Order: sequence, then structure tokens, then C-alpha cells
Amino acid sequence: MTLELRGITKRFGSFTANDRISIEVRPGEIHALLGENGAGKSTLMNVLYGLYQPDEGEIVVDGEVQRFKGPGDAMAAGIGMVHQHFMLVPVFTVAENVMLGHESTKFAGALDLASARAHVREVADRFGFEVDPDAVVEDLPVGVQQRVEIIKALSRDAKVLVFDEPTAVLTPQETDELMQIMRQLRDEGTAIVFITHKLREVREVADRITVIRLGKVVAEASPESSTNELASLMVGRAVELTVQKEAPNLGDGGLKLTDVTIADSSGHIVVDRVNLEVRPGEILAIAGVQGNGQTELTESLVGLQQLTSGDITLNGKSLVGKPVKQIIDEGVGFVPEDRIEDGLVGTFSVAENLMLNRTSDPEFVRAGTVRRGALNDFAEAKIAEYDIRTQGPNAHAGSLSGGNQQKVVIARELSRDLNLLVASQPTRGVDVGSIEFIHTRIVEARDTGVPVVLVSTELDEVSALADRIAVMYKGAIIGIVPGNASRETLGLMMAGETPEGVAA
Repeated sequence: MTLELRGITKRFGSFTANDRISIEVRPGEIHALLGENGAGKSTLMNVLYGLYQPDEGEIVVDGEVQRFKGPGDAMAAGIGMVHQHFMLVPVFTVAENVMLGHESTKFAGALDLASARAHVREVADRFGFEVDPDAVVEDLPVGVQQRVEIIKALSRDAKVLVFDEPTAVLTPQETDELMQIMRQLRDEGTAIVFITHKLREVREVADRITVIRLGKVVAEASPESSTNELASLMVGRAVELTVQKEAPNLGDGGLKLTDVTIADSSGHIVVDRVNLEVRPGEILAIAGVQGNGQTELTESLVGLQQLTSGDITLNGKSLVGKPVKQIIDEGVGFVPEDRIEDGLVGTFSVAENLMLNRTSDPEFVRAGTVRRGALNDFAEAKIAEYDIRTQGPNAHAGSLSGGNQQKVVIARELSRDLNLLVASQPTRGVDVGSIEFIHTRIVEARDTGVPVVLVSTELDEVSALADRIAVMYKGAIIGIVPGNASRETLGLMMAGETPEGVAA
């Protein structure tokens, strides 16, 4: 099936998100749509999927103009979408999620779950997915949940499959598996639209590349193009892909973890006797496959996780047992791994999100009343300083693109005097221009004498920023290596090898 978007324009008030965009997607190819966060990629795909109606232009499938009034029309025309934030019901099983909206019944109107289970197994076997039809979705790892999304689309006979930032929440291993799935789908004749901002992935898997900037198509590029060429096309300027930093200038004190142990609600040990020190003026990166205790460890640093045993001190003062607000007031900045759930209040304005950790600050609040003028002045300054693409300080944070939401979080956390910065997945789902900016800000914090704990599943990010790297495996620190350790060494440690074993 051939898909064409002809002159698609979509406006939101005075803002033009898509400006006369034309793209053709052919059967049996992976067509990458490359652009910064806020460039208009997801808006364009929401138009294609019937979630938005175009103000101008038309959608053409196999030569026939289509009018999609909703996702049901798009699915009926053979278009499926795998969303960045999964459209799954967590408490339903895999089979129940796959049949949702397309329920088949048997006698007396009862759901035919046996048929749904069989269909899930058929699609899973065809693509080598290991998915249990009876598994509850909320119990599945993120990578498996994404496979459920793919099975949902394929079960409705999708001939065009749209992947919207599909690797934003995946580990490197899961990303490699997804790339292979995409190739297999392409080889079977499926047309794939791959929306992303990750240059390594585009060059690895795309057959053709369309670059969008500020709502317009600015180039058609080849997968053979260099990462610097693609980055320049995306951002509209030369981008420095290498982090510039001097050797660390270490101070005294900082963060110290002593035999930190954390158990989950069932009593299972998820963080196992972790001992770490992070000196002022250095970046310690914690690497590892997601799910090895990094989340619980970082949340314990700000009081979101209670310790089973052990101690955490900052400049000699214990943080254990203190409420979150008191820890924040001690000068701890926290960039959570999930900005939607833990970093922002989507229905609050950009300005209000920028002061979430300053509700007691007399600069912004007096006698229980927010000083709107001072807050808006502060927000305007941070919007300009951090290049937050928004219609203004009063725009809802939930209306921003993922990368600009992350900039709001970064701006808020780095706009205070800090004694510690904890940054978990700080550039997840963020484009190359924003990555350059965020990395620069993290290094600047380190150079002012702030100890930085960086948690990332992106090995390129870990290698670029870290002065030292601690690798977590099954809740324990399996070893600490210099920041210039090779990807091969880190990969083996992430799989459970000790540094000594790697060397041997």
C-alpha cells in the first residue's frame, strides 16, 4: 500500500505546527521522519491517524483521497500506529488489550478470548516475539509492552505502520531487537514510518529520510549521510556532538552511600548493599540495563524510596528518613526518569512548573499568594535561556513536546543553588540539539563544584559525561570504571561480568 501526504497544514491558533508537508511512503521501505522535538513530526502523524483534522492538504492511499474522522477510519484503511506512550490498559491481559475495540463474541455475547489468545500467539510466533497472551500488561517489561502495541496494529491488518519515537523508553538491547523487527516487517512488504530524532538509529535502519524543521520539510537525506550532516539539517546550524569538558576539580564532602539496601513491597531486594561516593566537581554515571535497581536507588536519594538498611549522607548530614521537601531544600536537584509522571504537572502552566520546588520561596510566594508578575518574569527568562519552545509562560506544560517538557524540568532543577544533582535519563526522548544543550548544563553544574549522579541507559551519554562509571546488575554495583571505559567493557559489565572478568 502506498501512502501520500500532500500539502498537509495544521494550525493551533496562530501557531502553524505543519506547513504544507508532502511525503510519500512506499510498500516495503522504512521511511524515517527526522526532526527536533517540536518540529511537527507527531502532529503530522496524528493528522494521518485521524486524531487531528488537517486545515489544508489531503491524505491519499493507493491513489484515493481519504477523509479520516478518527483512528477507526485510519485503521480501516490499513494504517496502524505504535505510540511513544503506549495506548494499553495496564490491568488487562495482552489478549484483552489486542482485542479491545475489535471484540469478537461467541454464544450469549460472551467475549471470545480463546480466539484472541490464538491470534496473539499467531502474530507473536510469526515475528519471534515472546509474549504470553494471558500476561497482565502492567507486569510486563517496557520492551514487551511495545511488542504488544505492535501485535495490536498487525492484528488489524496494518499495511502502513507508524512508529512514533519507539525507542524513547527502550534499553539498547531492546532497541536492537526493535530494529530487527522493523526490518522483518519491511521485508514482508509493510510500509513503515519511523519518527525519531536519534541519528544512530536512522542511519542504521532507514531506507529514506525526510527532515522536518519548524513544521516544514527542509531536506530529503540519505542514510549514508554523516551524523553531523543530519544533525545540522535537523537543527539548522552546526551541532557539537562531542561534550567538551576539562578534568574534574574535586572538592571535599559530597554524597556518600553506605551499604544502601532497598526491598520492594514483596520483600524482594532490589538494591543490594550499595556503597558509593560522589565528590563535589565530578559526574558519577550509573549504567545498566533498566530494571536493575537504578530507579529505586536514585529515588532513595530524594526520599521517594525508604531504605531497608544503610545510610545516605550529603556533606556529612544524613538524608535518611527526611521528607522529600526537606531534602530538596537541602539543595538537591532531581531530574526524574519519567517527566510525565514525576517531573511535571501537565495541567499547570510552564511558569507554575518552573516554581514547583520553590513554593516557600518569598521571591514567588508571599502570605500564601503567588506573585504572578515575579513568576512570569522568571519564567520568561528561563524560556529564553533554555530555548523552551512554547507559546508563553501560561501555556500548559502538557501541551509541549517531550523535549521541551524536559527542558522545563532541567531549567527548574538547575535554577537553584545546588549541593547535589541527581539526573535520571536526562535526555530520554530529547533531540540532538537539546541533548547538546542539556549535556552542557550538566557539565557546567559539575564545574561549579556540584556532585552529579547521572543515571542513563544510553551508553553514548554515559561515556560522554562521566568521570567515573558505576555499573549496576541485579541491584548491586558490579564494578566502577573510568569514564573512558569502552562500550564493549560496559556492555559486558551490564550483562553481569565484573571488571576483572572483562579484563581476563
